[in-house]
Amino acid sequence: MNIDARINVLRRVPLYEGLDDTALLMVAREAHERHLEKGAPLFTQGEEALHGYVVGRGWLRLEQLTSDGQNVVLRHMGAGDMLGTVAVLRHRPFPATPIAMEECMVLSWSVARLSEQMQRFPAIAVNAIKVIGGRVEELQARLQEIATHRVDRRIAAALLRIVAQSGRPVDGGIEIPFSLSRQDLAEMTATTLHTVSRILSAWDQEGMISSRRSSHLVIRNPERLAEIAR
Repeated sequence: MNIDARINVLRRVPLYEGLDDTALLMVAREAHERHLEKGAPLFTQGEEALHGYVVGRGWLRLEQLTSDGQNVVLRHMGAGDMLGTVAVLRHRPFPATPIAMEECMVLSWSVARLSEQMQRFPAIAVNAIKVIGGRVEELQARLQEIATHRVDRRIAAALLRIVAQSGRPVDGGIEIPFSLSRQDLAEMTATTLHTVSRILSAWDQEGMISSRRSSHLVIRNPERLAEIAR
């Protein structure tokens, strides 16, 4: 990836919000590229956080193994999304494992390099506080959903989050631009594969979504989905 392409990715990264072109150029030049094959982990849960990452190309699925052995899909990450940065900033081990869903490229910076960037550009340090706060708010919202919402509301809310983060307009709706399995959705919403399949099939018949296994899921009626989520 050339420097201009790196800068275009960094413009989408919350940590570097507000930096001018000169600052972004310096940050882009300091990045190292890492390429991943489909199915490969970027790092593993519990590993010491020695680098912060930004997705440059492709999609990754962030998975966490709970203390009772359950696998939970936390989110899906695409170009411009940060990985491991909160763990680096808090000097904690990585709390989850990102798995490449296709061939991917990520940009990385060492802990020392990130610290230098914050000293050189104070806006990065301010942005870091916002990033950590945003992740905490997101976690609190998801815990509240699991504790208090019916399963159909949880599934609708999860789909709307994914659409807001990465959806792209297509004829007849908004497409999720990666393969979102029903098992992934079950793990994201603390329910079973059977329940997800039943609900998605009903929504498919109603015309709210198109969930054919051979294609990406398309949200055809986001307004109705939002009604369910509320």
